[in-house]
Amino acid sequence: MVVEESSPSQALLALALSEAAAGGSPGYSCGETVSGRVLLEVAARLPLRALRLEASGQARAAWSEGAAAPNTPSAATAGSGGGGGARLEAEVPYLDVRQHLLGQDPCPAGDESLIMLEAGKHEFPFSFQLPQQPLATSFTGKYGSIQYCVKATLERPTARSQTVKREFQVISHIDVNSPLLLTPVRRSQEKMIGCWFFTSGPVSLSAKIERKGYCNGEAIPIYAEIENCSSRLIVPKAAIFQTQTYLASGKTKTFRQMVANVRGNHVASGSTDTWNGKTLKIPPVTPSILDCCIIRVEYSLAVYIHIPGAKKLMLELPLVIGTIPCTTFSSRNASLASQFSMDMSWLALTMPEHPEAPPNYADIVSEEEFSRHVTIYPQSVDCDEQLCCPMFAYIQEFRFQPPPLYSEIDPHPTEVENN
Repeated sequence: MVVEESSPSQALLALALSEAAAGGSPGYSCGETVSGRVLLEVAARLPLRALRLEASGQARAAWSEGAAAPNTPSAATAGSGGGGGARLEAEVPYLDVRQHLLGQDPCPAGDESLIMLEAGKHEFPFSFQLPQQPLATSFTGKYGSIQYCVKATLERPTARSQTVKREFQVISHIDVNSPLLLTPVRRSQEKMIGCWFFTSGPVSLSAKIERKGYCNGEAIPIYAEIENCSSRLIVPKAAIFQTQTYLASGKTKTFRQMVANVRGNHVASGSTDTWNGKTLKIPPVTPSILDCCIIRVEYSLAVYIHIPGAKKLMLELPLVIGTIPCTTFSSRNASLASQFSMDMSWLALTMPEHPEAPPNYADIVSEEEFSRHVTIYPQSVDCDEQLCCPMFAYIQEFRFQPPPLYSEIDPHPTEVENN
């Protein structure tokens, strides 16, 4: 994608970023190199002072709250359009890069020298490395944002500076294979329906998920047990909630929203219901942001029961949305088809196409041993006469033969010539 800006003086300025990190990642990570090029096209010979590049990144949180009290720092920052409320703001810088693509860096004081750029198309490549320390993931929320951008500025002596800006995404990777995020989470709770002596009976709920960390697109298997001992018809449900928390001037602002939900069957009075891996798919959402001091984005899986005429019974299980998926083979989240193909693949390596027949008993014992254990019965000449005989007369013939006696001394040694 190229961002362009033109001016009446026939100068076209554009900014293009190279593809993000290799491997199809949708954004850059800490320590990676951001590269691209600035394109400048002029119709005639153009004098200019400099062509500068700036890369910046910061987290900002801002909201209005209550009436501004006099003689307080928040009152001094109150916005004119805030309806008399105090304007609370906070900012944390993450990135500050400055480069001169044309001109001196820095330009000496009083230096009025100009650079003459010939007519035509000009390309100026650039690159810079993101800091090694953790960077907060790009995010735009209700009361704040975390943004990273690159800006190119063309400075000329006889016209206003020309600027073009391009935003890029940064991702702080979260590996869900860490032991903390692979730990199962379980909660249980009971609620008595009614009040005083007009009690209807208790409703109990227990819920469990196999691990704490999941990634976008995964389906969370939910295991739950619902027991309805009340006289009301209840409905179990589950939902994923996103909680945005903003901090500024020592105060906190919270915004909570549902991003996905699923509904179970009605549970009648005196009945129970079990969720044996009911799935809830995670939609495309921002990964959890846990390393920014003014903006936090957290998730939770709520399993709750809607009770008519009473407050819902809710269990909240902590959830972390990561970026590096789980690779453990014991994960039940894998499809049954993939598990079957994985578990049965070793058979193709060990079993021959045509299995070898087992050895004959007579081939592994001597004739003397064979005749000692096998009783010889006279064969009937006429088939019709044979069929008329009782069946039990031939049962002895089909019995399992005993194995040969074990001995460490070979009863039939082969002669070996002594040299």
